[in-house]
Amino acid sequence: MRLKNLGLVPYTDTYQAMQDFSSKRRADTADELWLCQHHPVFTQGLAGLASHVLNPGTIPVIPTNRGGQVTYHGPGQVMAYPLLNLQRAGYFVKEYVYRLEESVIRTLAHFGVTGHRVANAPGIYVRLADPFAHSALTGPATPKDPFKGLGKISALGIKVSRHCSYHGLALNVKMELEPFDRINPCGYAGLKSVDLFTIGVNTSWEEAADVLAHKLTALLAP
Repeated sequence: MRLKNLGLVPYTDTYQAMQDFSSKRRADTADELWLCQHHPVFTQGLAGLASHVLNPGTIPVIPTNRGGQVTYHGPGQVMAYPLLNLQRAGYFVKEYVYRLEESVIRTLAHFGVTGHRVANAPGIYVRLADPFAHSALTGPATPKDPFKGLGKISALGIKVSRHCSYHGLALNVKMELEPFDRINPCGYAGLKSVDLFTIGVNTSWEEAADVLAHKLTALLAP
């Protein structure tokens, strides 16, 4: 897998570049992993509802063809876009999503943080009261609020076309979190978004991106 660090780039340019790469790739095209940051932007997935965008202000809202609903991207967040031939890798979409989430869980573990999955809510979450606790989640805190006591630190949304993936995942490192309050993140009203810095991990974007890239490269291997 070829690794490319694109730096701080506009979302729309990257979105178009991913589509162009995916439409032109052949059976022998090498897989790539793009890492970048974006200027502030809300992106709306195919399942997104306009009502989940509460108050975007001057931040643009961009419709996309990825799965999922609305989320926010901005500086201080690692965007990881695996451009992967799943057929050649030898696993299906469900397994691919599991591997993406596992890469985030292992990246967080590198920094001493325990990441959690929540059923039917793609992405990775941490315990707000003690993000360094190692005990597993035993189930939703309350049936009506499966996110009680949790904060979302990583969002995930993908597109698969002709057995090849694009879009990917976001890991919040040290960023402006206020824009998340202007939306229902991933369609969930009141869901709190956090980053590594706010839960007590002071690391650089570059270090977090490097760790995540290594975990993705290992876990996405055939």
